Amino acid sequence: MLQRTFHFTEVFYNLNLLFCFKNYIFIFTVYKFFTLEMALISAVIITYNEEDNIERCIKSVLAVADEVVVLDSYSTDKTEDICRDLGVKFFQQSFIGYKEQKNSALRFATHDYVLSLDADEALSEDLKRSILQIKDNLKFDGYILNRLNNYCGQWIYYSNWYPDKKLRLFNKNKGVWGGINPHDRFLLNKGCTSTRLKGDILHWVLDSYEEHIAKANNFSTIAAKEYFELGRKSSIAKIIFNTGWRFFKAYIIRLGFLDGFNGFVISSFSAYTSFLKYVKLRQLILESRGNNGNGLLKKEKKIKIAS
Repeated sequence: MLQRTFHFTEVFYNLNLLFCFKNYIFIFTVYKFFTLEMALISAVIITYNEEDNIERCIKSVLAVADEVVVLDSYSTDKTEDICRDLGVKFFQQSFIGYKEQKNSALRFATHDYVLSLDADEALSEDLKRSILQIKDNLKFDGYILNRLNNYCGQWIYYSNWYPDKKLRLFNKNKGVWGGINPHDRFLLNKGCTSTRLKGDILHWVLDSYEEHIAKANNFSTIAAKEYFELGRKSSIAKIIFNTGWRFFKAYIIRLGFLDGFNGFVISSFSAYTSFLKYVKLRQLILESRGNNGNGLLKKEKKIKIAS
């Protein structure tokens, strides 16, 4: 009889401990839930005449961003109307350069963590899931994302265009937009940490070869001016080497031939853009020395007028 009494007492004691433990777990879980510092993300986009792209871009970030900020350069199409209809925070400022404009846009972001996209980009479903998985535990200062480019209707997986890694999710207080226009990039401060996420930024880069020709001309002009300001040099040897290397790297080393005809086109345009950049840079250098495009000193022509 005494042995049975001891047994029931022990069972009662253990049940009481189990009940207290479950209560403790419940209270601790509730405490953690209400004291957890929820991570908030601002999606930031710069625009100019992006009526064909901006809606797709904004809708792709709604699942992961707590606010969407658009800094527009006074678009003349329906960009502003589309943005306001979607309820984003819309601001306008004259365009001052790619990296400069993006640094200005950061001032309008309410939250520390920023997801930066161009208007012709959107998040893939895999990337959305990756961001949501780490959103409440953003322990890195920056997150590197792959970018998958669509060229004339074809997704490009080689040609030096993939994975096209971009640091696009970051703590805005831990770095600054830098690089050489038009190829800006976010630069984390020394000592900051970063990691990569699964999934892709989808980028509809160009729709036609004619558009690529115009973009190559425009971007090479911007890059040449940036190089000139930085004191970069240009020579015939450098033009030949860089042009040839850009094609060889994209088409052979980075397997551009696996992208078919468009892989050849992309590799050729890569070389062509490099060629234009260094030719325009040489022109700027010669003009700064008072020379013309042939390297000859400019001379005023004296015209004799017969009396």
